[in-house]
Amino acid sequence: MSVTVRLGVMMFLQYAIWGSWFSVLSAYMINDLHFTGVQAGIIYSLLPFATIIAPFIGGQAADRYFATEKIIAFLQFTGGILLVVVSMVKSYPLMLALMLAYCLLYAPTLVLTNSIAFINMKDSEKDFGRVRVGGTLGWIAAGLMLSGWRLLAQTTGLPTFSGDMLLMGGILSFLMGFQALTLPHTPPKKEAANPWAFLEAFRMLRNPDFAVFMLIAFVVSTELYFYYLLTAPFLMTDKIGVPASGVAGVMVLAQAAEILVMALVLPWFLPRYGIRKTLLLGILAWPIRYIIFAIGAPAWLVIGSLFLHGFCYVFFFTASFIYVDMVAPKDIRASAQGLIALVTLGVGNFVGSLFAGWVQTVFTTGGATNWVGVFLVPCGITVFCLVAFLMFFREVKPVAAEA
Repeated sequence: MSVTVRLGVMMFLQYAIWGSWFSVLSAYMINDLHFTGVQAGIIYSLLPFATIIAPFIGGQAADRYFATEKIIAFLQFTGGILLVVVSMVKSYPLMLALMLAYCLLYAPTLVLTNSIAFINMKDSEKDFGRVRVGGTLGWIAAGLMLSGWRLLAQTTGLPTFSGDMLLMGGILSFLMGFQALTLPHTPPKKEAANPWAFLEAFRMLRNPDFAVFMLIAFVVSTELYFYYLLTAPFLMTDKIGVPASGVAGVMVLAQAAEILVMALVLPWFLPRYGIRKTLLLGILAWPIRYIIFAIGAPAWLVIGSLFLHGFCYVFFFTASFIYVDMVAPKDIRASAQGLIALVTLGVGNFVGSLFAGWVQTVFTTGGATNWVGVFLVPCGITVFCLVAFLMFFREVKPVAAEA
């Protein structure tokens, strides 16, 4: 297979693993295991917490010591074992401990898959969106497979397994471990002068425009978990009416939009209008989505607003990874990807998961949640980010050219 196809399959499996459990685990914990919103938020904060620690370790290892494809294979094999075990756990303390261990293994692969793709592509600005769309297809496939199995079991009387989303993630993780060994050989850059590449990545913050970008990226990323953590239980309320067996399938509408935006719109828009306008449109989509959630009616509009996730995610987060690759010095690109992952997938999402769980708990009385109040919070914060971006972020010169 061509390099592009292999990288696309890699992205497919990488995000199918994540998508198999991430969108619906909160509903499973809150509705079936009866965890509180705060407890669910803590579980969801583990992957961001791991992303704070692990990507710099993974980036450092790939930049200096081991072949990237072998690191990915080891982490996915080991993580698959843990997910299978977690799927059988019902206790909150034990699930907390095991999920922390799993997230410490999975988090570095988010950075390393981006890094190995950028290294092996000829034109990252043009090709990354097309490769990364494989991840969106993987997320969709995982959601459809999960909903399909649940509907089949419901209609035929087949036995069901309450931790099915975690078991599926474990199986997919094993598959990716094998697939990683087919990726292009990407050895470490042992000839680099500085043995501490991840420290060099922090020097990029000396550029004021890059620092402004990272600050806004952090704040926006804190609001992502209002979508990931709370959308599934919100859609299952009587007002919206999505059944538990179908919620995973409905939520893949967001990833269907990602496919269109990532494969068609981003490669056309970014070269013509630049990174500033791309990021600006990405931020604008966030408060629009959350105000529709806050209104909560009609149900078809709420479900239809899931399509905005394509612009929310692709025009901001995917574009952010492209931007960092554009401005990072070549010998620290893996660690530079670790820096943006630290700020967004790490610290931002860690704070956001705890914040979203806390907000849901605050607006819940007697088992009933005031969803209007819940979603007005991220709406207001993302409007603030939009204004700050317009005022302070300028089109930047590549840091690599200045270094």
